[in-house]
Amino acid sequence: MTMKPLHILLIISTSLTMAATSSPGYSKPGCPETCGNISIPYPFGIGSNCFLNKWYAVNCTNSTPYLYALNTIPLLAVDLNEQMVVVNVSMSSNCLESLWNSSQIVDVTDTPFLFSKSHNKFIVEGCGTAAISSHGSMLTGCSTICSNQNDQGFKRSYCNGVNCCQTNIPFYLDMYSVSVNATSGDRCLSAFLVADNSYVDDLLSGQSVGDGSSVPVVLRWTLTDGDFSEVGCGYNFSRHELKRGNELTSVNTWKCSCWSELEEGNPYLSGGCKVSEECSKCMKTWGVCGYKVSYGGVRTFICDHHFHNGGAKSSSSHAIFLGVGISLLLLILTAIGFVLFKVIRRANDKRRKKRFFERNGGLLLKQQDSSNEGLVNRTKLFTSNELEKATDYFNENRIIGRGGQGTVYKGMLTDGRIVAVKKSKAVDQSQLNVFINEMVVLSQVNHRNVVKLLGFCLETDVPILVSEFIPNGTLYARIHDENIEVFFSLNMRLQIATEVAEALSYLHSATSVPIYHRDIKSTNILLDEKYRAKISDFGTSRFVSIGETHLTTLVQGTIGYLDPEYFQSSQFTEKSDVYSFGVVLVELLTGEKPICLSRYGGNRSLATHFIMAFEEERVMSIFDAKMVREGGRDVLMAVANLAMRCLNLCGKNRPTMKEVALELETIRVPHMTPLLQSDFGIMKCNIGEQESLMLSYGESASTNNL
Repeated sequence: MTMKPLHILLIISTSLTMAATSSPGYSKPGCPETCGNISIPYPFGIGSNCFLNKWYAVNCTNSTPYLYALNTIPLLAVDLNEQMVVVNVSMSSNCLESLWNSSQIVDVTDTPFLFSKSHNKFIVEGCGTAAISSHGSMLTGCSTICSNQNDQGFKRSYCNGVNCCQTNIPFYLDMYSVSVNATSGDRCLSAFLVADNSYVDDLLSGQSVGDGSSVPVVLRWTLTDGDFSEVGCGYNFSRHELKRGNELTSVNTWKCSCWSELEEGNPYLSGGCKVSEECSKCMKTWGVCGYKVSYGGVRTFICDHHFHNGGAKSSSSHAIFLGVGISLLLLILTAIGFVLFKVIRRANDKRRKKRFFERNGGLLLKQQDSSNEGLVNRTKLFTSNELEKATDYFNENRIIGRGGQGTVYKGMLTDGRIVAVKKSKAVDQSQLNVFINEMVVLSQVNHRNVVKLLGFCLETDVPILVSEFIPNGTLYARIHDENIEVFFSLNMRLQIATEVAEALSYLHSATSVPIYHRDIKSTNILLDEKYRAKISDFGTSRFVSIGETHLTTLVQGTIGYLDPEYFQSSQFTEKSDVYSFGVVLVELLTGEKPICLSRYGGNRSLATHFIMAFEEERVMSIFDAKMVREGGRDVLMAVANLAMRCLNLCGKNRPTMKEVALELETIRVPHMTPLLQSDFGIMKCNIGEQESLMLSYGESASTNNL
């Protein structure tokens, strides 16, 4: 009688795998299987060389497992099928301020973990309201109805809004913060993200969630392309896209599975999936393994022998001949499958690049190119392969800056040019027209003090911009980094201020459509090899018709530089850029940071600190001492008066950037010394990263630090 194909394959698999009759191992060979009563399967592991990478390292202390890389968070369970882990996270409460805080921030950014949107719920217990936010944007929240009953059983019997409410989170999260607000001061209010099933079970049993100060939370762990290549996944795998944050970004992850329902074990280990012991015993008697699913989803194992004559075993020679023949067939099929895998992956890569190109505005770019002759001659459309080679496949050692909008890498093109490659974090699909228009307009901007856009790439998951490389870093680093042993003279500072003012004046009034930068700050001003200023980062810039203002419901900018009038009215004008430039001018004069939590006098804002000192006629006392000795009172007071006009709280009373540029040139020229006569020496320094404080209004706020 002819055997079924699946049965034949399983017989060969059993003959090739000597351990088929033993229970499959879930941890790496030679590594501990459990910690206490909790199973620790690979890619997690206890001990050296037992885990995939540092994020999956587990410490077993007093029979309790902890995730070492996540600040030793207690690990409660690992689910390979759902690619989930359950951990203990502290809860936010105002009940006992000696133990807990009324606000809470949990952050797993830059790790392979995400808070699962489908396995967690946001719970509020007590009398009041609570909200959960991510990266400054509120995601969801709920408010309870206060009940005078103090019976704990009543409160825990159900969660329908009376002393307890619950809601879902809309996305996968890499961080979240929780804030609570009790209705009455004598009421106890707790809010927390918690694993859905655990909370429901606790409600039914009437027990408290967690241990009173922490609750179980479900994390989805992800596998990057690099991690996937290191695990022994075999050929049964899938790729998933997880929406993160406000759905502007997504995370791609690989997931491994066993080949069939007859196998069990760990699909992330090479050879980790094995035929079950009961099926192995069945096949030794030439039976066919199977499962019968009864009403209610109950699976019952079946070993069928009716196809064979009474189940009697064939001769050993017949079994060997059959085994060798099928083994050769499997080798041929494996080779064919490998070739097909390569062909399919290459075709998928091509389709993916085409999809990214269209999603990132490639069709809009072609339309703009047809209506703007010479666009391709001014900028280049790079391929992803070109930029991967230029940046050594976006090697972390090539990173020269990070910011709210993306990461900047230093790269070298095939023609030897050194460039800056900015890889964006995300692009809002609704803003693709604006994104393409920005590239088209910026490609036409030609000013010696504006960073030149060389080209872009649209066939990756996020757009990539390529611009000229500016070697001497940011103005912020030159002012505030104490490790840079270079004399930063008053003449140099006035020259830089004049060049920035001239560039802004050009953007405001000399281009065909006025450009408002909207994020002028010292970190967005770069210095070239001759210390000439270059304005960079037009990620939040907008184009506005002459005589109009830009009205928005989303206030964007950086604290310390943001125009107060813009913050109050949501109307961005050219005078808002003037205010931000005024802060940079004061930063040049004083050498102080725009925001300082420990500034003398309690004024965290440099602008407020300067205005108060000017009005109290003690402004000379806050200037950089070197500038006072070098420049003299008249020059410094002239610049200070100009800065005061730029920082006027009423935008109409501020000068235009053209007026600012002319006045700075008037101040600088009589006191200018040849810049080339200064001995700057050889600078060897590492410019540290500067994290900008974020200002949130309306839905969210963003900054561009690059």
